[in-house]
Amino acid sequence: MMAGASLSKHRHKGGEGGVRERILKAAFAAFTRSGYATTSTLEIATRARVSKRELYRLVGDKQEMLIACITERAKRLDVPADLPALRDRGTLEQVLASFGTKLVREVSDPTVIAVFRLAIAEAVQAPEVAHAVNSIGREASRAALRKIMAEAQASGLLTGRPAELAEQFAGLLWGNLMINLLLGVTEQPEPRAIAGRARNAAAAFLQLHPPQNATPTIVDSSRVAG
Repeated sequence: MMAGASLSKHRHKGGEGGVRERILKAAFAAFTRSGYATTSTLEIATRARVSKRELYRLVGDKQEMLIACITERAKRLDVPADLPALRDRGTLEQVLASFGTKLVREVSDPTVIAVFRLAIAEAVQAPEVAHAVNSIGREASRAALRKIMAEAQASGLLTGRPAELAEQFAGLLWGNLMINLLLGVTEQPEPRAIAGRARNAAAAFLQLHPPQNATPTIVDSSRVAG
C-alpha cells in the first residue's frame, strides 16, 4: 500500500510530461546498455519507476519509445525560424557555417553517437532501429540543408539540385569525423574546432560553386576533411 502511494506521488511530480521524459531516458539507457532487441518493456518501466500500463499510455510500445527518443533529438536540427534572407553569398556562407556548427555539435554529441552505434549493432536483429535513425534522425539534417540550398538557388546564389548540393556540403563538413567518432578513435571536437570546421566547409563549398561567369577554383580538401 505504501509502495503504491509512493509510486502515485512520484507519478504526479512534474506532471505527465516529466514522467514521459523519464520513461524516454530510461528507454534510451536500456537500449544502449542491453541492446534494443533484448530490452523488455518491463525493464524500461522498472528503470523509469512506472507501471507498464502507464508506460504504454504515455509513450507506447518499445518501437514507439525508440522513435520518440530519436524524434526529440532530431528537433534540434531544424532550420531556425529566423533564418536571414539569402540575398548575397556572404550571408549564405554565414548561414552554412552557422548551421554546420550546430549540426556537428549536435550529431557528434556522445549520446547521438551512441544511437548510431546502437543502430549498427542491431542492424540484423532489429533493423527498425537503423530505419528510425535514418528516416527521422538523419533526415532532419538533410531536410534542413536542402531547405537552405533551395532558398539559395531561388535567390540565384547557387545552381544545381538542392539535394545534391546538401549532400556535397555535408561531405565537406564531416570528412572522416563521423567514422572516427563511431570507432571511438576520436572524441567530440571542442566548440572552437567545430566552428572552424564549419567555416572551412562553407568556404570550400562556395569555392566549388562560384558565381555565374566566374572561374571555379581548386579546393584544398585537407582544410575540411578530418
